[in-house]
Amino acid sequence: MLGYDEESFRELMRLYMTIHADHEGGNVSAHATHLVGSALSDTYLSLSSGMNGLAGPLHGLANQEVIRWIDQMREELGPGIPGRDQIAAYVKKTLSEGKVVPGYGHAVLRRTDPRFTAMMEFAQKHLPDDELVHIVWNIYKVVPDILKQTGKVKNPWPNVDAHSGALLVHYGLVEYEFYTVLFGVSRALGVLASLCWDRALGLSIERPKSVTTQWMRSWVEGHADLIPG
Repeated sequence: MLGYDEESFRELMRLYMTIHADHEGGNVSAHATHLVGSALSDTYLSLSSGMNGLAGPLHGLANQEVIRWIDQMREELGPGIPGRDQIAAYVKKTLSEGKVVPGYGHAVLRRTDPRFTAMMEFAQKHLPDDELVHIVWNIYKVVPDILKQTGKVKNPWPNVDAHSGALLVHYGLVEYEFYTVLFGVSRALGVLASLCWDRALGLSIERPKSVTTQWMRSWVEGHADLIPG
């Protein structure tokens, strides 16, 4: 339906759809779908809630942010493939400005995202000479050590978004806003399968945990060091 006839692009879409299909229950789009579905809502409405969860900048926009960050780096450093020292300097500049390096870090994983590795293996097989892909690989060789040195990052390793956008760009899919659509289509495959299991097992409605004001006071007193000022 996207208009591509290359078999390697079909292989990429099979890979992309598979590794983005689901992401535990705690992920925003997956959890939102499960949550609304737990009220026995219509399947379409349940999925719609999950897709709305992709609208925020912290979920669903990551791989396009990676490409934009690389584009900005290339604009500043000039054409060609920047060396590791150049990339390291740009990464440190990004961090000094209070920004994050897009595509690095993960809420759960504490190692290189295996989905990143799968994307890298695809690139090594089908587009080993792509310039943007080589930049992604060079960034991978530089960023983790820099993030470790800050002492503030629990996971300095790349997640899937650090690589996926470069593959889409290679095939000419440069409408960045469409990346979230692809993500949403693949996520639908996973969360709706899970929703079928929820119904089959007769799982109960989800309810958020409630806490008292006294609990909140106790928490604040025990974590005073985390309160700004």
